[in-house]
Amino acid sequence: MSRSIRAAALATCLGALPALPAAAADPALIAHGKYLTTAGDCAACHTAPGGAQFAGGLMMDTPFGQLSTPNITPDKDTGIGNFTDDQFYRVFHEGIGAKGERLYPVMPYPWFTKVTRDDVLAIKAYLFSLQPVHAPRKPSTLVFPFNVRTALIGWDAVFLKTVTFKPDPNVSAQINRGAYLVNGLEHCGECHNGRNLLGDTEAAQALQGGPIDQWYAPNITSDPKQGIGRYSDAEIFQYLKTGHSPSMGVVVGPMAQTMHESLGKLTDDDLHDIVAYLKSTKPRAHTNFIVSSAFTGRNPEGGQTYLNYCASCHQPKGEGLTGSVPALVGNGAVLAAGPEDVIRVVLGGIQAQGPYSPMPAIGARMTDQEVADAVNYVRQSWGNKAQANAAPGEVATLRKVTQSVLALSAQGGGCGHVAEKDLAGVESSAPLQKTLHQMTLQTILTSADELIAQVHKAAPHAKQADIINSLTIAYCPIVKAGPGTMPQKVEMLDEFAERIYTQLNTHGQM
Repeated sequence: MSRSIRAAALATCLGALPALPAAAADPALIAHGKYLTTAGDCAACHTAPGGAQFAGGLMMDTPFGQLSTPNITPDKDTGIGNFTDDQFYRVFHEGIGAKGERLYPVMPYPWFTKVTRDDVLAIKAYLFSLQPVHAPRKPSTLVFPFNVRTALIGWDAVFLKTVTFKPDPNVSAQINRGAYLVNGLEHCGECHNGRNLLGDTEAAQALQGGPIDQWYAPNITSDPKQGIGRYSDAEIFQYLKTGHSPSMGVVVGPMAQTMHESLGKLTDDDLHDIVAYLKSTKPRAHTNFIVSSAFTGRNPEGGQTYLNYCASCHQPKGEGLTGSVPALVGNGAVLAAGPEDVIRVVLGGIQAQGPYSPMPAIGARMTDQEVADAVNYVRQSWGNKAQANAAPGEVATLRKVTQSVLALSAQGGGCGHVAEKDLAGVESSAPLQKTLHQMTLQTILTSADELIAQVHKAAPHAKQADIINSLTIAYCPIVKAGPGTMPQKVEMLDEFAERIYTQLNTHGQM
């Protein structure tokens, strides 16, 4: 799930009541609260790029302007340090802040309302155990009338159902636990339900997928054609745990962030429970396809474009390379009702994940028509039966908003930064930067070995994908500032990332 649709606030105004005397919290309660906070992915929205964790400051884009996220550290002046238990629970259960103000539903309280009071107060115990950070809330820029909170009374009256989760006696404890997580803290339907015109997800088609932030959240019901019914429990578990599986491919877009920051950190038992619940859902096929008028029937140009740009890695019949390049046959992103995910992967590439190689931002060298042709070909070949609904106009629109390191851009216009703690700062070290600046196409092989050795020395336990991605991020600004057209620069960075991957595999440094 993306930042722009996750929790916008655990609270939106400062508490005015004096703090109650606080007893030392139970360490076990704090640990449980930390786990639940991770499940809710609260840090994703309440941490600004480069800012202190949970101190707020992220500006979330909405169709009606930007909404700033508040500080949820226990600072008494700018955070939640004065919140009582009742006030904190009301935020989750009713979407109402400390002063009685209505919260915007970008904070997923329609889902969090299902979370038990005990679990909500465990989250509070964890947040109150953190170091307070003085961070006043930034002003939002919502336009009238959306900046008037009283209008939310009507929205809540229509769409909010304040009902705490109750186990279904007709299903197993495992399915009930999965349902509690999926429909509560994980708020999976926030993306995968689709939305109606008023922004509600609860009343929309449950877990049947839909467009979100110019990506497409796929169908995750048990439907065997459009949903996850065709995958085994083990395959789905691996995908949620690691972000990749041989049959389902690799996570992309907002789901990648959700997996790395939330799902991938859940216990194996909870992940198995989520799988059990999703597989128990009623199979539902999404019927609201939008078919492009620019494509009808088989497209020979698409087949040729695929052979020219894609087949060398994904193979002529879309089977991929085991353990290196995901298959396109039966791939969940390929079979989604909307083509957005595949288009954006072609345009922006994918950084290395697990054992899989980075995918180049090949779309930088393709026209909008070529991208649409190739995407439609993939979605209707080798037994894939998705709609051929990619169109050049949509590709042009998505090209403008697709940002990735491999496409020489990241949010904010730079090349991004290394998120892994054990590699933080390695990419900016003087020896590594010297090697990168001196590297040429003729010396890339020897330079790759030297760069890998430097990273291993600084972080001997770093994972293969993290090494590839950190070196790519380090090389990105150098390529960006160098000579050549943008497609040529993208191709050079892609070749570098692929070379690092090859060298790591050649020397067995997995």
